[in-house]
Amino acid sequence: MASDELPVRPAGSAVKAVVEGPNSLAVAFGRELSMASRSVHADDYINNHQAVAPPMHVSTTFRYNRDPEQLRPWDNLNPNAPYDSHVYSRDSAPNTTRFEAILTSLLGAPSLSYASGLAAFHAMIVFLNPKRVAIGGGYHGCHGILHIMKKLNGLEQLELEDDADLAKLEKGDVIHVETPLNPTGEARDLAYYRKMADEKGCYLTVDATFAPPPLMEPFKYNVDIVMHSATKYFGGHSDMLAGVLAIRPDRAEKWLPELREERLHLGGVMGSLEGWLGVRSARTLELRVKRQSESAQKLVDFLAEKKAAGDNSNIIAQSVFKIQHASQQPEAKDENSWLRKQMPNGFGPVFSLWLESEEKAKRLPSKLQLFHHATSLGGVESLIEWRAMTDPKVDRRLLRVSIGVEGWEDLRDDLVQGLERLKEEGF
Repeated sequence: MASDELPVRPAGSAVKAVVEGPNSLAVAFGRELSMASRSVHADDYINNHQAVAPPMHVSTTFRYNRDPEQLRPWDNLNPNAPYDSHVYSRDSAPNTTRFEAILTSLLGAPSLSYASGLAAFHAMIVFLNPKRVAIGGGYHGCHGILHIMKKLNGLEQLELEDDADLAKLEKGDVIHVETPLNPTGEARDLAYYRKMADEKGCYLTVDATFAPPPLMEPFKYNVDIVMHSATKYFGGHSDMLAGVLAIRPDRAEKWLPELREERLHLGGVMGSLEGWLGVRSARTLELRVKRQSESAQKLVDFLAEKKAAGDNSNIIAQSVFKIQHASQQPEAKDENSWLRKQMPNGFGPVFSLWLESEEKAKRLPSKLQLFHHATSLGGVESLIEWRAMTDPKVDRRLLRVSIGVEGWEDLRDDLVQGLERLKEEGF
């Protein structure tokens, strides 16, 4: 790894907070608390103020100890706040430290935050420093990062679903799996790719943005690094950019300090406002994701049932060419399948609709009242995007749908009335 070239600082209080702190609740109760309780209390051990709501700290720098005998390079310990001691915000800061504590608890592995999902992906590739990365379709931004890396160091990008490409993988290369997949919401088999990575001596990294807790636990499959665009469900309100890398626990003692050291130099840290917003949002993660996923499932089931009528007797059958979602994969019907085991708590709040023509797909969003026509996903408001707006390679008939927390019946009726209005206008 390229990180071997950088001197790694001693693990200070910020690293210890990420690794040790989240265990305090389990110790107190003698068991692990529920996800809902950990979302609210996983960062309690950091709090050193009487305020119930976490304060927002905007300072970029922090005073050293006044006692010269207590000065330690990059370990500015405050005995009154041992888990909330900092030097400079490009290394750590109060709000992001609390956010990372919650992420560590919810993701089940030590976690680091970044300025965006792409900043996290970039940091991961720089750290692992592979010669080759096998990656499928998915988010075009990750492909953009790999293109830049190719320009810098000749990194070779391989197709994840091409046997000839996969045969080129060697020890130390990366197999990167996005599941569920952007923009379709379809899932991939992590056990299959873990076996492949073991056989080839590769690292397995997973982008689990579309399946945040409680929908999927990638570390059950011994994934090496899990990444999320925390902008989406961890943020959940369309008002913050963030990324996260969670490190497999048995690798964290070595990898976490090295990743943190490289983050200091790459500079891809979250801002303090974003860290504060992340803590606020994480409190309701389970509530939001469960409702969003359940509503998406009901909506997909409705659309699939109407489309299956196949006699053009309803506006869905007349207008929709294809529906893509993990629940529509054949394995979803088999309770013993890899898919049901991998996603036991729901198939995610994002799906794609293919309409019969590009014109219909382009015009439908403007006919809707509750769905905002915008990119991104994961927020409390439902979004629909004619995906060609931001992804030039996608089929121009495709609409990506991100379900929010509204009543699913209202979203259903909004889609139906929008399609009917299109029909009235001759589309």
